[in-house]
Parts: sequence; C-alpha cells; structure tokens
Amino acid sequence: MPVAVEHTVQAIVAVVQTVPVGTNIALLHLLWVMLNGSFLRSRGAVFAALDGQGFTRQEVRRSWAALRSGKWEVNELLDNWQLYVASENQWRVRRHERYQAVGVDITGFWRPRLAGWVGKHYHSLAGKALPAVVIGVVVMAGEVKHQRMPLLRRLVRCAPEVSKTAFRAQLLQEAVSHITHNQVVVVDAEFDIAELQAANVRQYVVRMATNCTARRNQLPAYKGKGRRPRFGAKVRPLPRTWKERTLAATPPDHTGQFDHDGRQIQLRAWHDLVLPATPAAPAAATFSIYVFHDPLYKHPLVLATNLVHVQPQTVFHLYRDRWPVEQPPLAAKQMIGLHRQFVFAVASCFRLPELSLLAGAVLTYLAAVLPPVPAGFWDRSPKPTPGRLRRLLAQADFPTLLDDDLQLRKKNSVTAHLPKGIDAHRRLPSAA
Repeated sequence: MPVAVEHTVQAIVAVVQTVPVGTNIALLHLLWVMLNGSFLRSRGAVFAALDGQGFTRQEVRRSWAALRSGKWEVNELLDNWQLYVASENQWRVRRHERYQAVGVDITGFWRPRLAGWVGKHYHSLAGKALPAVVIGVVVMAGEVKHQRMPLLRRLVRCAPEVSKTAFRAQLLQEAVSHITHNQVVVVDAEFDIAELQAANVRQYVVRMATNCTARRNQLPAYKGKGRRPRFGAKVRPLPRTWKERTLAATPPDHTGQFDHDGRQIQLRAWHDLVLPATPAAPAAATFSIYVFHDPLYKHPLVLATNLVHVQPQTVFHLYRDRWPVEQPPLAAKQMIGLHRQFVFAVASCFRLPELSLLAGAVLTYLAAVLPPVPAGFWDRSPKPTPGRLRRLLAQADFPTLLDDDLQLRKKNSVTAHLPKGIDAHRRLPSAA
C-alpha cells in the first residue's frame, strides 16, 4: 500500500473516531470518495461516487443514511481534526509581533435549481445573488514547511431565512468565542467596522473601500457661532471625484515605507479615528486606517485596525494571512468536485457542503506534509498540491487494513422483526 494512502486513511480515521459505531465507517467511506475525486467523475452524485469505488449496495445506503440522519456534527469532527494536526507536529503558527491571524469568510455552494430554497449568496460572474447554501468559515493562519496552510476551526450554517446582516453578526460572535487574547480577526470588505464593534471583536483587521471616510475623535475648535460641534473633522484617505470635482485626500498623520519580497511598500496612516456617524467622545471605539501602495498592484490596499502600538508592516502581513481562508472552499469545490451537488433534504443540503469543506482541508494538509506526487515522468519538480495527491488516491482501492478495527464496523442491530421494502413506508389509513 502506498504511504500516501495509508497516511490518508489514518487521518480520516482520526476525524471520525468519536462518531458512534456504524456511522463512523459510513462517514469514512464518504470522506474517502471525496478525497480521491470520485465526485468529479460522478458530477456531484453521491450514490454514483460511492458505487464507483466498489462499495456494496448496503454500504452505499448506509453512507447515504449517515450523511442525512447520522448522529454527528461537523464541528465535532473539526475538533478531532485539530487534535490530529497537533499530534503530527508539522503545522506551525504564523505570528507577527506575537499576533496571529484568524480568517473569517462566507462561502456559498450554488443551488440555482433547488426548488423552494430562499438562501442566496452573491455570485461575482453572474453579478447578482443566486440561490446557494451559505456557510461561514473560520480558519487559523499557519504554515507547513514554509507554505501557508489554514487550519479549519469552525463552520457556521446560515439558515435560509436569515438575512446576510444577521448571519455576519452570528459568524463574528462564533469567531470571538473561539479566539484567544493574541489572535486577530481578519476579514475582507464584506464586513463593516460597525459590525465588528457590535460583536465585541477585541482585535481586528478589515479591508476598507477606496472611497471610505472616517472622523477624528477630537472636536474642532468652536467658531463662536451656532451650535457647538459634535463630530470630529472628516478624514478621507484617498482622493476621489464627485460631480466633476476632485476631493483631495486628508494629509496623513505619518508616512513610511518597508521592504517586502524585494519591493518597497509605501504607506500612509491616520490614527484615533471613529466611524462617520459616531460623535467624538473619550469612550468612543477608535481605530486606525493604513493605505499601502504596492508597486505590484494598480490600486492601493486600504486597511483599518484597532491594534495599537504595532508596526505598519504587521497590519499588512496580518491581512495577507487572511488568504488561507479561501483554500478550504477552493479545495472543496474545484479540487474534489463538490461545486455541483444533488441533495434535497435540508439536513443534507448543509451536511454535504460541510463534509466537503472538511475533506478539502484534509486533502490540502496531507498534500503539504507528504512527499510531492509527480503527475508523470515529465513532472520533474512536483509541487505539494492537493490535485496531485487526489490523482494518486484515485488509483488506489479502499484499503482493507480497517477490517480488524472493532470500532470501525457495521452496527449489528437486530432488524429481522422490522418490515422491509414497500411495507416499511406504506401509508396506512387513519383510524378515523
């Protein structure tokens, strides 16, 4: 048996170790067909993916039943996964001035033909919100062998009837309840500073729009006439055009530069700011705005943070550590083929995307820790990518080394007295 196959099976076994007997082996089969790319060949069909791996009809039905009604919860599986990664001792935390980035994002699994589904998510190619199963993702930024690697921490469901504003607040509260004092919540422009403050996020870095504005937390001098001012002076980090007039940028509090990957990043910063609708007050929640000009990009990067007494490059590097949060959805959809799904029960509509995100995280990590797998004789410098590992697993049969494990087996329940076939679900006339 190849080492990669054995290592992969051990990782999946560690993930399902706390699941009840019977359900654990069914989930093991399901995760195996996800990792080896069977859903790519079945075009998202669960039964076809399982049947294509040679499982019996009973095993296929048990895996389907475990997906829909099994007694398990995805965050319990994630806790097992984190323990397994810690036991491997290869994943390392990325720190910047003792701070660690915790990426928070929202992803959607598109279901445009799912009848009656009211949940939606914005699709960039379509330019509008489409029906989708929406899930919040929380990851910790780390690295394996100097390669940035996310550690999937939590998954949060967005109920179809819940608005995106309410779900963002729910997701932030879930993230806050699982971070420590030296971890920083890093989000993109989909989240607002007001939402972060309302969720009591202790430390954050958020991307801002290029036309964002803020106010000073100091009142301007009273001019002797009219009402005394309640708001501080407006701060505009970047110039913009309004009604054919150019509005100049506010002079920064300080400027600077630093080196990053052989190029020089120019920065400007404004400190002690409040939201535009917040009156100036000593107890007001303040933040800073940084504008980074990278010669590699056309447009500057505008970030806001409530971190104080940190170097500007720390804010820049913390936001760069947000990008690993995009990897689990990418691996779940494109790498293992679950961008296309055909399940219709409400529980299955959530559980299948959750399992796919977990499988994508497992595949990404295993590809990084295992020796790189060449795609062929021409691939002389292979990279440790999930796609190469998936192609290797696709050539292997499900291992039989689990036959002697007493915890991974079919649950021997007595079912001889139960009706079978059509009699098991035949509707009986009511007594009335």
